[in-house]
Amino acid sequence: MAEHGDEEALLEGKEGSLADVGGEAERVSARAAGVLRFSEERDPAALTQFVQLRVIDPEGAYWRRGIEAATRWLRETGSTELRVPFTYVTPEEWASSLGSYPLGVWVADQRRYYAAGTLEASRVEELERLGMVWSVHASAWDAGLDVARSYAAVHGHFLPPATAVYEGVAVGVFAKNARAAARKSVENAARRAAGEMGVPYGGELSESRMEALAEIDPGWCPAWEIGWQRSYRLALAHTRAGGALPDRSGEVIVQGEDLGTWITAQRVGWGQLVPAQQYLLETIGVKPPAEGETVVPVRRSQDERWAIHLAAARQFHAREGHLRVGRKHVEELAGEDGESGIPVRLGGWLDNTRRRADKLTPERRAALDELGMRWS
Repeated sequence: MAEHGDEEALLEGKEGSLADVGGEAERVSARAAGVLRFSEERDPAALTQFVQLRVIDPEGAYWRRGIEAATRWLRETGSTELRVPFTYVTPEEWASSLGSYPLGVWVADQRRYYAAGTLEASRVEELERLGMVWSVHASAWDAGLDVARSYAAVHGHFLPPATAVYEGVAVGVFAKNARAAARKSVENAARRAAGEMGVPYGGELSESRMEALAEIDPGWCPAWEIGWQRSYRLALAHTRAGGALPDRSGEVIVQGEDLGTWITAQRVGWGQLVPAQQYLLETIGVKPPAEGETVVPVRRSQDERWAIHLAAARQFHAREGHLRVGRKHVEELAGEDGESGIPVRLGGWLDNTRRRADKLTPERRAALDELGMRWS
């Protein structure tokens, strides 16, 4: 009897060491507690599994806990994809075996093993059943492409303004970045064709991705400014639907674009357009000024001028952190394509605005107050 008591005492003394394997001290699961309660009859199969996971195969325990935590995370968040932030740690109030688990690190580890080809096929299959995202970058692209298709289906083109947000996605930024990468690809290809060596491939858009966007809208990345292309496509759609070309401001406004103002501007600046733009305009019925004809450009409304100058002020503030602008300062307001710009006499406008501060609406004054406007 004494011998049996010594054995039991010895085994119970081991309980803490078994539970501590894998850094799980004081967090033994209910099932493990049953296995380690040596004063009671134990299930041999459960004891074998516990010893294998906790002593022989602690990595297996790490894997199972990761799967359990990932499953719980999907249930708690309602997500259909296993896209867990790297720094995410499960809440302490989760089950004792899952609380404070570094799930973000665990998911990143699985991606790393998968990329290296060392992740077992059975584990790959189990993760994919949970909706594992193997490449965050590729997943973001696929998500952007899906929204691009939806946007084009509704708007008739994939030429969103840079500020456009659609279905909760910054589709304007997605399109802008894709255009920049596509143009870089074309430029680099020309440099390589000219014999230049060592031209890097970083930042380029793959041919397959360019083709995917071209399937959505063949004119998604024009050689000229994106706003011009959008207005042209809207005018084209208007005429194809049987509408007449407007010849004055405010007559036809589509998706925020005043087609009458735009068409007049094209006729005024016909000589500055490239031949391809002139050809496109002529296909929808826009003609250059006849000999001796004077086309008067449409003046921007007061609201439009205010919006442009306020945008320039916000751009300056975002870059400099203040709104102390010199009297003669001209701000180059970035265009949607990130290349062309609109010169805005910001310094003079701010001075003039201070002088007529008492005539501003509360909304306009508040907009400048947000930028730290000095009124005196």
